[in-house]
Amino acid sequence: MAETVADFIWQRLQEWGVRRVYGYPGDGIGGLIAALARVEDAVEFVQARHEEMAGLMACAEAKFTGEVGVCIATSGPGAIHLLNGLYDAKLDHQPVLALVGQQARTALGAHYQQDLDLQALFKDVAGAFVETASTPEQVRHLIDRAYRIAKAERRVTCVILPNDLQAEPMVHPTREHGMTHSGVGIEMSPVVPNAAALGRAAEVLNAGKRIAILVGAGALGATDEVIAVAERLGAGVAKALLGKAAVPDDLPFCTGSIGLLGTKASWDLMTECDTLLMVGSSFPYTEFLPKEGQARGVQIDLDAGMLGLRYPMEVNLVGDAAATLAALLPLLDEKSDRSWRETIETNIEDSRKQLAGMAAAAAQPINPQQVATELSPRLPDRCIVTADSGTTTVWYARDLAFRRGMMGSVSGTLATMGCAVPYAIAAKFAHPDRPVIALVGDGAMQMNGLAELITIAKYRDRWTDPRFVVMVLNNRDLAYVTWEERVQSGDPKWESSQALPDVPYAQFAKSIGLDGLRVEDPEQIGPAWDRALAADRPFVLDMVTDPNVPPLPPHITLKQARHFMGALVKGDPDTGSVLANTAREIVGSILPSKDKS
Repeated sequence: MAETVADFIWQRLQEWGVRRVYGYPGDGIGGLIAALARVEDAVEFVQARHEEMAGLMACAEAKFTGEVGVCIATSGPGAIHLLNGLYDAKLDHQPVLALVGQQARTALGAHYQQDLDLQALFKDVAGAFVETASTPEQVRHLIDRAYRIAKAERRVTCVILPNDLQAEPMVHPTREHGMTHSGVGIEMSPVVPNAAALGRAAEVLNAGKRIAILVGAGALGATDEVIAVAERLGAGVAKALLGKAAVPDDLPFCTGSIGLLGTKASWDLMTECDTLLMVGSSFPYTEFLPKEGQARGVQIDLDAGMLGLRYPMEVNLVGDAAATLAALLPLLDEKSDRSWRETIETNIEDSRKQLAGMAAAAAQPINPQQVATELSPRLPDRCIVTADSGTTTVWYARDLAFRRGMMGSVSGTLATMGCAVPYAIAAKFAHPDRPVIALVGDGAMQMNGLAELITIAKYRDRWTDPRFVVMVLNNRDLAYVTWEERVQSGDPKWESSQALPDVPYAQFAKSIGLDGLRVEDPEQIGPAWDRALAADRPFVLDMVTDPNVPPLPPHITLKQARHFMGALVKGDPDTGSVLANTAREIVGSILPSKDKS
């Protein structure tokens, strides 16, 4: 058989290093699917249950490997479905290449079935590079440019391929006017600021007496460098959500997460520092950073567009986090006065006791924070943890202590529901020898997690390590939104929009060949985690938790307190439980956990 355009595409992507593609078939990509079948030993096709999940999986592939994630979708509705996953990648600066089918070239513009203006549809999400192929000679450079731009710029790119073109014989560009001859490969070298810029940054940091460091996803490959700089400067290190794995939580100067999901120690670090070093983070909530004018600032980021965006930094360095910190370190003075470090360490100890007390507070039937704190010491070495958007994000951020070598992620900037299970699936494909844990709210599980359990069941025999746990916080409520309404708007819970049905998640898992357990007794949380992590197949934990345990921020404003009380006065259906749990949480944050019943 003569090589088709579709055959060439998979051959070319193999040359770029692609070994896996996530997607769902359809006639708009019939030629690509047929060609993929011919190379299935070299490029693995992972069939998601929905194209949105394929996009999220491609994003997670990029997050957990550092390589370009690839996804594929058919024309029309398949292309539309893909968008949410691609936006997740775009907003978290992840390299993803989307291959999208289109109707035959002869039908375009004829109001034909599934004939959409895909160029316009993908222009925003894949603005770095989105092009429609029209001739075989064009395909080579479209694939090369799309992959190279995605890799180099950590952006989403898209190539649109009419279905009739996919089946045509491949024709390579000739040596004549109007043709272009592209090639494979890119050498990525760390970007380091020049000596003068590094000197200015060192001057600011050396002058500081109370230095705070904030790290994000851009610092994930700079663990040793961040630690070395923090030790030399006597600084504390706080972590934005996507930077949770950048620095181990067992370090005595790591204050944990920052922001609404953050710790009191991180709040104190930012409110009391006189110098801020931000590394690879686009943390958006400026109310949790130092007040403007309080601190001098230095920021390091590969993306110049993110510099000076959240805080008016004095020195803005365009550079790779690890390489820039390594170049900066010899210019930094060792801080002889360690009083600031001692204050940070004391605050961290107090913060950890506070979180333990809050997790130990009684609830009906289970305090969701206890689910996370019981997991934390049981986290297997080298595990990968994913968390969904909602209250699960809070407990993931605050209550799980990551050790060196662990990985984890969430939908950071888009904060889309339904990311944890597809993220976990991609993590398991990327690292089949590592244990994977997904923390999912029941809203997200009902949205798409249940369907993706089918994907887990379909592929589970391919993974060398069987440990794959999906934990569902079954609180029968869209709890995070409920609390947002109470605290931000002063509105009571509205059952019609917030209440969720109680689904037997563990039973569903068992019905498709997985294992599972429903847990309603707080005494059984630890043993349940032990059982799930020792299982010989993927395991679903159905944790029946209290929706009225408040995800308290580290600092509550008067406006938030006023709205909260206003919501209860207006007749919140859970007023009694909310007040009781809030009181327990506040008491728990003050008293050591052993002193509470």
